[in-house]
Amino acid sequence: MKVIVVSGGVISGLGKGITTSSLGRLLKARGIPVTIVKIDPYLNVDAGTMNPYQHGEVFVLDDGTEVDLDLGNYERFLGQSLMGTHNLTTGKIYRSVIEKERRGDYLGNTVQIIPHVTGEIKRSIREVAQGAGAEVVLVEVGGTVGDIESMPFLEALRELSYELGEGHMAFVHTTLVPVVGPVGEAKTKPTQHSVRELRAIGIRPNMIMARSPVPLTPDIKAKISLFCDVPPDAVVSVPDEPVIYEVPLVLEAQGVGSLLTRVLGLTDRPPDYTAWKEFLTNYRRGEGSVEVAVVGKYTELRDAYLSHSEAFHHCQGHLGTEIRLSWYDSEDIPRNPSLVARIQRSDAILVPGGFGARGVEGKVRAIEIARTERIPYLGVCYGFQMAAVEYARHVLGLPKANTTEVDPGTPDPVVCLLEEQKGVNELGGTMRLGAQRVLLTAGSKVAEVYGKTEIWERHRHRFEINPKYIDRFRAAGLNATGFSVDSRVEAFEASDHPFFVGVQYHPEFLSRPEAPHPLYLALVRAAIARKEVAAPVAPAPALA
Repeated sequence: MKVIVVSGGVISGLGKGITTSSLGRLLKARGIPVTIVKIDPYLNVDAGTMNPYQHGEVFVLDDGTEVDLDLGNYERFLGQSLMGTHNLTTGKIYRSVIEKERRGDYLGNTVQIIPHVTGEIKRSIREVAQGAGAEVVLVEVGGTVGDIESMPFLEALRELSYELGEGHMAFVHTTLVPVVGPVGEAKTKPTQHSVRELRAIGIRPNMIMARSPVPLTPDIKAKISLFCDVPPDAVVSVPDEPVIYEVPLVLEAQGVGSLLTRVLGLTDRPPDYTAWKEFLTNYRRGEGSVEVAVVGKYTELRDAYLSHSEAFHHCQGHLGTEIRLSWYDSEDIPRNPSLVARIQRSDAILVPGGFGARGVEGKVRAIEIARTERIPYLGVCYGFQMAAVEYARHVLGLPKANTTEVDPGTPDPVVCLLEEQKGVNELGGTMRLGAQRVLLTAGSKVAEVYGKTEIWERHRHRFEINPKYIDRFRAAGLNATGFSVDSRVEAFEASDHPFFVGVQYHPEFLSRPEAPHPLYLALVRAAIARKEVAAPVAPAPALA
């Protein structure tokens, strides 16, 4: 087993996830099988119950595990699906250790951080490597070096390095090199202190990823090399990039791929970035533009909707059209008429998932605009459910229609609780989660978009469309065109609208740079078509 550990120092949010994803892409471009493990030092068992404002988007894997958003980046960069075992949390590790202690697995020994907790961490990493059949396992350690929470994990990785031996493990440390002062001087002291902290716990980095607003000058790289005891070519400048998918090529240009293979004793092969470069070339082309209004309740933190943003980046890299996202807090819409006017000028509207009553009426108003103004619309999960509510109120003539999540006493519960969820009080892991089969109606718009009538999509919800209203919706022009194998509504579309589609599942989780999700492509294409029709026609040249 070969292992690459990516740690971070100075501050959080430096982009360790993008660094880890990019390193994986460098190795995969060389034909080396890789997989990735994310370590989250928080005590939560998983990310499922965490507020998006605290930790960003909750990403869902095929097996239904709710995980940190970094696993979404791993999947997008590697183009491969991961499992719940690829996300280790302190909660998971301690729960496993305590369960083993209760069973008597430790044969009466006193259970301690070392060796029992660190041993469980090492066992989990080895298990992922064996299960994935990967030649290299990348391990990202969340938080920063020096945090109390991450100390058992770093100790476990130090022990693992000793057990695996020379040439089987590489440590990559990501640090901040701030640029301060009127002359824009790059400061290396934070990096020096961070590396000193890492070495104090017995880990010597093989490579330093220096994050900075601008590329590092040779003298700054030489200074970091000298003070941190790493070779000059192992100090890598990672400046801010306009799009994260540029990062693998930035690292490749500095020889990172070849350096890693040398440290790990792997055969270095010429990398193949053909499809990746084609994606970036299209992305930069920017022929025309469309504006997509994203209406949600967590819009102050873009990471809460990260997979949606990335799905549109993937579409831009496929179509070559600039896609500008305009973010609207759904709470503000009912009390701010100017926002309504701006949304009306959008080329497309997306209402993503969410939970709870806050901001619901603003979402309903945005959906009404999309329907009545014939603006291309995609509703995802809660956006799908709110579209049913809007249609019931304004087309079926049921003014008090609602979801029972918001109004348990509504006389027209067009969206209601899943039968098996009734009486369940614990939130963690009780939803309909993960990849499930969806059957699409032949000849429908969604089936045409996918090019097939059977798909697998990832889910994360507790409520669903009330089947008692399906016939009434159909009679009014809103057709259910996607169903689960047990006949739950998974998709609908308006028959008298150029593109008004809602889906119960989360298509954003399966979009990839080299394979944009077809629903997002269809939404953007509908926006382009609408804009072309609306564009003024140039007058014909005068006859001579």
